[in-house]
Amino acid sequence: MNVGDAAERSGLPAKTIRYYEEIGLIRPARAENGYRDYSGDDIHRLAFLRRARNLGFSIDDCRQLMALYQDRDRASHDVREIAAAHVRAIEEKVRELQSMRATLQTLVRACHGDHRPDCPILDDMAGLTADGEHSKTAN
Repeated sequence: MNVGDAAERSGLPAKTIRYYEEIGLIRPARAENGYRDYSGDDIHRLAFLRRARNLGFSIDDCRQLMALYQDRDRASHDVREIAAAHVRAIEEKVRELQSMRATLQTLVRACHGDHRPDCPILDDMAGLTADGEHSKTAN
């Protein structure tokens, strides 16, 4: 099947499929005319990649996971380690997002939101202290 059919069946845009081929994640056969010829197995691999990317795995992680998926002699421990590392990265990102939310909530509460030009939100972004001086961490 052609890239349009592969896109429809896998749920991925054709541009993404071409990119995955460019970086070596998939290798569809080529017809005599040189066009890509996607098989059912290719569609299955594309769906696998779509799911892995939707779970937030990086391209490098996807490459490793795909190799492990195709290796029937794999150790599930290796797959588990990749997934566990990803969970740890997600947890760290959640902590960072929670910290950003708390900071922004504090700044929003401190801002009067009226017609005056004073704005603690902008002051914080500019690294200004309450007295209008640049903080040492902003330099």
